[in-house]
Amino acid sequence: MLSTEKLADLRLQLLAEKAELQENLEQNDHFDYERGFWHESMGELSSYDNHPADEGSSLFEREKDNALLEHYKIQLSNIDKALESMENGTYGKCEVCGKEIPLERLEALPNTTYCIEHSPDQVTSHNRPIEEGVLMPPWGKFDMDNKDEDVAFDAEDSWQAVAEWGTSETPSDLAFSQDDYQDIYIEADENIGYVEDYENFVGNDMYGKNVKVYPNPQHEQYEEALDEEGIMTSFGDLPAFEHDPYVDDDK
Repeated sequence: MLSTEKLADLRLQLLAEKAELQENLEQNDHFDYERGFWHESMGELSSYDNHPADEGSSLFEREKDNALLEHYKIQLSNIDKALESMENGTYGKCEVCGKEIPLERLEALPNTTYCIEHSPDQVTSHNRPIEEGVLMPPWGKFDMDNKDEDVAFDAEDSWQAVAEWGTSETPSDLAFSQDDYQDIYIEADENIGYVEDYENFVGNDMYGKNVKVYPNPQHEQYEEALDEEGIMTSFGDLPAFEHDPYVDDDK
């Protein structure tokens, strides 16, 4: 049984802790949750003109504020619960089993109403964010490059489509220098929308016939590269029997 003097000491400790928590919440405007929208706390009117990295940092800070606010609310709720149990004479007894809570535990954690065996915080979660099962380096399950005969628009292509509009990287971040700041991202020289270089300027009908070349800057670069190497195609010279069209008329 707790003595009247010890109970009074614990009550004062709870009231002091409650006052400190409430003062902290008032001073930081409840972690800026009193504002209408979270952009107000960072001085931004919208997300549109803000850099993605800044938005990511701000989102992380907002999530941290949310966790801290939730922690404060739980602490205040536990304090009110302990003070209420003091009023009705049940303080110092476990809510679950009704046994006396050791004095050492009450002194260390005066807002508890559970013995250590029945504390709600018994389980340590080992669950990991679901994203970890998807975003394996570099692109996880959505990288199709290593699959045979697969030219699907995958996660890497999605990143490149966005990155060409600009990133936070600089020329010094890349292994090979780039001439244009719009190309400051990984594999910026990779073809977008097609696989082989010639697919950008060669076409044919649905039967594989009427092959036609559409001259463009990529075609000129392709021809120059072949001339420099002295070869007929990007994968080497064709055997003699393949110099003729690939698709023959049916006999």
